[in-house]
Amino acid sequence: MTEPKRDPATLLARYGDGPARLEAAIAGLTGAELDLARSADTWTIRQIVHHVVDGDDLWQTCTKAALAADEGVFSLQWYWDIPQDRWVEIWDYAGRPVESSLERFRANRRHIVDLLQRIPDAWERSIRIQWPRGQEEQVTVWDVIDMQAGHTMGHIDDIRAIRRAHGV
Repeated sequence: MTEPKRDPATLLARYGDGPARLEAAIAGLTGAELDLARSADTWTIRQIVHHVVDGDDLWQTCTKAALAADEGVFSLQWYWDIPQDRWVEIWDYAGRPVESSLERFRANRRHIVDLLQRIPDAWERSIRIQWPRGQEEQVTVWDVIDMQAGHTMGHIDDIRAIRRAHGV
């Protein structure tokens, strides 16, 4: 079976639309409704928003490193050393308003879209990622952008499910 043709314009549109889609997913929610979760032991909508934006910010650095230094190694070991639920506490996802995170998300995505539109062969540039426990993998800018676009949409689906469960 042949691999489907990759379409940079489609991926760039999906990635670039992430902030607008996230904002649409939370549109009309009150502060109290942002604090709804599927259950007591899962993240709230507010926490999901901050997680998406902070994660995107971390991977933006990987994208920029790949665009600049094909021979580089990117690691988030400092981040992976701490469980996700702990970052939620450390960075106060439950107590922070979402507006500044959404502004940063829009700006960061615009910045990366601008770079990708202007750097020749951007999609095929790559970097070695050092995953938890030390394993390494060469990944392209395409891979990182596709991963982040999918990550955003997955969490938007989570937000929609929470809204449906609570009728908001």
